[in-house]
Amino acid sequence: MGTGLSAQAASTGPETDNTMAAFAYSQLNPGVQPTGSNNWSCKPSADKPRPVVLAHGTFENQYADWSKLAPVLQRTGYCVFSLDYGNDDKSLASIPPGVNGTGDIRDSAREFGAFVDKVLAATGTSKVDVVGHSQGGTMPRQYMKFEGGAKKVQNMIGIAPTNNGSTFQGFDTLVRQLNRFGVTQAVAGQAISQWTADSEFVRTLNAGGDTLPGINYTVIVTKYDQIVTPYESGFLKAGPGATVNNITLQNGCSIDRSDHLSMVNSPRVIYYVQKALDPNYRNGILDVAPCTPRLPGV
Repeated sequence: MGTGLSAQAASTGPETDNTMAAFAYSQLNPGVQPTGSNNWSCKPSADKPRPVVLAHGTFENQYADWSKLAPVLQRTGYCVFSLDYGNDDKSLASIPPGVNGTGDIRDSAREFGAFVDKVLAATGTSKVDVVGHSQGGTMPRQYMKFEGGAKKVQNMIGIAPTNNGSTFQGFDTLVRQLNRFGVTQAVAGQAISQWTADSEFVRTLNAGGDTLPGINYTVIVTKYDQIVTPYESGFLKAGPGATVNNITLQNGCSIDRSDHLSMVNSPRVIYYVQKALDPNYRNGILDVAPCTPRLPGV
């Protein structure tokens, strides 16, 4: 399934749909960006009026998560931007190069907001669309709710987001107990403890409703998610003035067994992202979501 990796300039990595290969490449090339992203001279077109900002997940980086989606969106005509965020150098997990998203999610939301402002200034637009994976599908909600970002975002698309926290397959109690002694934060970073089920962060984020008026939300989850559990915990409930489209990847396509990490490269997920960004998007005469065999971890 992978397209293979070839040598390119240090700042831009090759397009690939192989999750493990992309992560390995990012470790060998710290700070690498996905092809098609961060062209600061890009100006949105009339039919693609908003830039798209991509937010990676916990322990990830912009290339590892978006080595496939970024160039696909760029070829479709979008101005695409991505960043590395949330590396606070306060945990063992944050030491290796290319491992980000470990710090306090509230700090990451402010970091994300500064990046969005930079994108808006460069493109001359007033709003962005956001696509986020895992923590990256939830952290922008913190930005929108508490950092003034609601007026700057039109579409919020979460891929396996941690919207309601995770039970970590039943280990959330252990995570919380370890965190009482500072172990979780010292080893894995503060973000992990913040997106355990029923954490103070999750309760505060969702207090008063899951959504904000004027924003279109799309959530895409997989039944084979081994990190955000139960997988339905990513779903949102629409409040006043907002729309929510909750999608389970395997509905209508049981052979796509993409898991938490690999689903960012699923052709079916990419189709749903395109549709969420532009309801008029068509991938052919029949315009149906592709259904291709995919295995977990690939």
